[in-house]
Amino acid sequence: MAMESLGVLLLHPMNAYLEQELDRRFRLFRFWDSPPDGRAEFLRANASAIRAVVGNASYNADAALIDALPSLEIVASFSVGIDRVDLPKCRERGIRVTNTPDVLTDDVADLAVGLSIAALRKIPQADRYVRAGLWKAKGDYTLTTRFSGKRVGIIGLGRIGLAIATRVEAFDCPVNYYQRTKKDYPSYTYYPSVVELAANSDILVVACPLNEQTRHIVNREVIEALGPKGLLINIGRGPHVDEPELVSALVEGRLGGAGLDVFEDEPNVPEALFTLDNVVLVPHVGSGTHETRQAMADLVLGNLEAHVLKKPLLTPVV
Repeated sequence: MAMESLGVLLLHPMNAYLEQELDRRFRLFRFWDSPPDGRAEFLRANASAIRAVVGNASYNADAALIDALPSLEIVASFSVGIDRVDLPKCRERGIRVTNTPDVLTDDVADLAVGLSIAALRKIPQADRYVRAGLWKAKGDYTLTTRFSGKRVGIIGLGRIGLAIATRVEAFDCPVNYYQRTKKDYPSYTYYPSVVELAANSDILVVACPLNEQTRHIVNREVIEALGPKGLLINIGRGPHVDEPELVSALVEGRLGGAGLDVFEDEPNVPEALFTLDNVVLVPHVGSGTHETRQAMADLVLGNLEAHVLKKPLLTPVV
């Protein structure tokens, strides 16, 4: 089968280089070219031609889309997280699924450390203080809190969790962790529950995959255990955290602070967070560097080409 005969449905404009290369190498269908109320008809008209879907962490192959594409053979996700792909349905239909692991590990781990330091040292707030002319008008900025030496608890010691652990060790931070199975890391302390992890950590970092077991893994009990001096960092997925509970704990001072890259209903962020001085908010930019996005795109393209050539997929999930 020739490359250009593979019909690829791109669900959302996610990366200019990826889109350009998909268009050059394959037969590209842009889902957003049809208005929302005309998409069912668009899928009906092109169902026989579309044999691949490219999605990401926000837009992916759910049950309805898979059902509408009887010729679908592969879903190549421009993300590590595939919680928006209906994996059971893909398995049932024999549809292959790939993602983009490893290449974004360093960027996401860097951001976790960056958010921790930014939140404790109040870097964005201090920046605003200078820009508003307050240093000159009101004098020195308030004292903040040290990052070095803080106890860092990591939920999920996978690729990203481990990369965070090795980074914070350089700051003399003791590393604690929770996951379903204890790993053989003698220099890291394992806790058998997230509540115990939170109670023994100054900073709690969410770095596990999102699934039914980890949805709202950070709930009121965990937030209370982390406490009024604790800091929550979420570079995982928004639904890992019970967001209303997080907001009320931050507003009421029951939680010390937060650094958040992800939210439950992106791009809708609770407005109560906007006025808080103890949070740092960024718009889901964990893998958002030129270097990583190109590497992710190359993995998507490589997986599609391997599928066409009937070669082993580079990063198979299903």
